[in-house]
Amino acid sequence: MRFFRRKIAIIVVLAYAIFSLYAAYNVFFNKRVISRVHRVVKKGTVILDNGKGGEEEWNPWEEDERAQSLVQQKRRDAFRSYQDHVAKNRPKTYKVQIWGKAAIGLYLWEHILEGPLIPADKSSQWREGEIQSGKINFSFYTGPAVVQGHVSLDTDSVVLVLNGREQQKISYSIQWLQHVQGLVQARTVSRVAVVLLGNERCNNDWISPYLKRHGGFVDLLFLVYDSLWVNDKDIFQWPLGVATYRHFPVVTLSGQMVKNVRPYLCNFLGTIYKNSSRETLMGVLKNGLEKDCLMHVREKWLPQETADTSRQYQMALAQSDLTLCPVGVNTECYRIYEACAYGSVPVVEDVLTPGACAVGNRSPLRLLKDAGAPFIFLKDWRELPAILERERGMNQKEKTERRMRLLEWYSGFRQQMKDKFTEVLEEAFFKIT
Repeated sequence: MRFFRRKIAIIVVLAYAIFSLYAAYNVFFNKRVISRVHRVVKKGTVILDNGKGGEEEWNPWEEDERAQSLVQQKRRDAFRSYQDHVAKNRPKTYKVQIWGKAAIGLYLWEHILEGPLIPADKSSQWREGEIQSGKINFSFYTGPAVVQGHVSLDTDSVVLVLNGREQQKISYSIQWLQHVQGLVQARTVSRVAVVLLGNERCNNDWISPYLKRHGGFVDLLFLVYDSLWVNDKDIFQWPLGVATYRHFPVVTLSGQMVKNVRPYLCNFLGTIYKNSSRETLMGVLKNGLEKDCLMHVREKWLPQETADTSRQYQMALAQSDLTLCPVGVNTECYRIYEACAYGSVPVVEDVLTPGACAVGNRSPLRLLKDAGAPFIFLKDWRELPAILERERGMNQKEKTERRMRLLEWYSGFRQQMKDKFTEVLEEAFFKIT
């Protein structure tokens, strides 16, 4: 019995020893064998035997996550495509600076482009404004303090407004052209246009060398008066406009001013030159028409107006059905545009003046005639009594309707000039068609 127990004890000890040796062998000497049974190590992930002794993760939600990722990627791609489309089709704007170094620059800016000016005080040394027209963002600078080299350039496209009526003005204009020429040579400026108040006899040869067509740098010229140079390719005719140098305002009309009965059939306030048609006009007016027409004449032209004379002139326009517009050195005069602004029909002496201006069926005033100006044209002031007789026969409704047509035409004319100015610059400067 004792022997049997000893034998069992020996067998147990031997079995334990054998198991211990086997365990030690597996830990230190045998290769690790991983069960092919999946073992979960973290949420959503299990370890797989790839059959090559390595491990890889398996995700039971992998297909859903991949599909969601693809949807998100498509959405991101679609959004980027939309952004690219918007950027591509967004209206591109171009910048042009206008340097107003002649009074007609104010007619271009305030009356044609209808741009603001800051400060509003007309006596300010520096005034500027900004406006969008078409695809161009225009900025405008004017005043005595706007001098060469002191306008900050944020574009390479410049419009220079100059006065070429007389030698002193021409000399000043040449200084500005030479300044811009230096900017072109330095490649600071690459596109240049000029708006020029030309000579009343159309003698403008001094600017010819600066035009690109003659080897210069000026791409475009907008020229006042009926010059033979106008070709509607690189030289365009431009309206004289109102006398901004005399501070003629942008007129805001009330309904009452348009519809009211005006106390005078006509008006003429101006200078009487010796041996001119104006003497003929005065002779006609003094022959029994003094009560019908408001007259105030002088023998010497004055370049500036006082506040009183300016107010008197504007009141005459506002209180007259017709404004008499005799020729001066040129048929085109400020008075024509100023009468339109107040709805007073211009009676225009339709004759050519001496000089080198264009001749033909459309001249003088071809720009206004081509635009369908609803004026009264005559060849001789002795035709005036018959015109005034017809005026007396018109009733107030007819006069009001005619006044409205004139005001609508003048508004449309300015819009037409704005569109033309913008489109010409767009095409010539930026190749926009």
